[in-house]
Amino acid sequence: MTWQAQPDAAVPPAWFTEALAAPVSERVASQDGVPVAYRMWGGPSGRCIVLVHGGGAHSRWWDHIAPLLAADRRVIAIDLSGHGDSGRRESYTIDGWAREVLAVVADAGLDSPVVIGHSMGGIVTLRLAAMYGSRIEGAVVIDSPLRDRAPEEHAARRQRTFRQLHAYPTREAILARFRPVPDQPVLGYIAEHVAATSIRQVDGGWIWKWDPAVFSSREVPAGPLARLDCRAALFRAEHGILSAEMSDLIYDRLGRVAPVIEIPVAGHHVMLDQPIALVAALRTLLSDWDHSRPVEAREPPPVG
Repeated sequence: MTWQAQPDAAVPPAWFTEALAAPVSERVASQDGVPVAYRMWGGPSGRCIVLVHGGGAHSRWWDHIAPLLAADRRVIAIDLSGHGDSGRRESYTIDGWAREVLAVVADAGLDSPVVIGHSMGGIVTLRLAAMYGSRIEGAVVIDSPLRDRAPEEHAARRQRTFRQLHAYPTREAILARFRPVPDQPVLGYIAEHVAATSIRQVDGGWIWKWDPAVFSSREVPAGPLARLDCRAALFRAEHGILSAEMSDLIYDRLGRVAPVIEIPVAGHHVMLDQPIALVAALRTLLSDWDHSRPVEAREPPPVG
């Protein structure tokens, strides 16, 4: 079946412009001496959502999503180290990024977050749940290759992109190069906003905000999927990178209690092509978690 992204409108819809205009605060936490930037929406509340971006991305990928989840919770979008406006490290690990999420939550004066991660951020989210599940309310993983590297990491290793930071002479030149990895149809007004917040000016021109070392210095966690001490859910994009077979395997290994929710007609970067469907699915899941009790996990079936 051939699929198409939603057609772009000549003018961004009202919900999008209103989301970008929502009040937001910018803060910086610290983890192991490295500054970790984050953005926060919503009024005072003891309840919290943390949004974790994919590799090479940053917190601003969630600018149009976070306000739509902030009716009754504080919503935080983090820049993992090596991304966005956060500091850099000599090397990066999934475990280290997981601890950064907890550091940001503590800096915001909150606890027990629902952590929602996309792509590589989903790997970080699941690792956080495995290490510190009793300290979070739930983990939501969006189209993440949990037993493999994320697509942007594969692209870097094949030297197709993310190899090094190249300075472009003008802002227009670098923005023209913006492409999601893997490439897919997107809503133009969202892509324009994300691209514009993905660059910084330096001597000699404009560069992307990510650190190339992010894609070359870390390894995929070797630990097996196992039962978690928190609730969990898996989201897969219909035309994304997480196959139905892999979803079934992850469901089994997590004790058959993490629902698998498919976003119809979506590519891997769901927030760029099907944002309203993503928000609706997240709201529905969180509402269910608010009014239900966790199901007792079953023992995972033996492998082989």
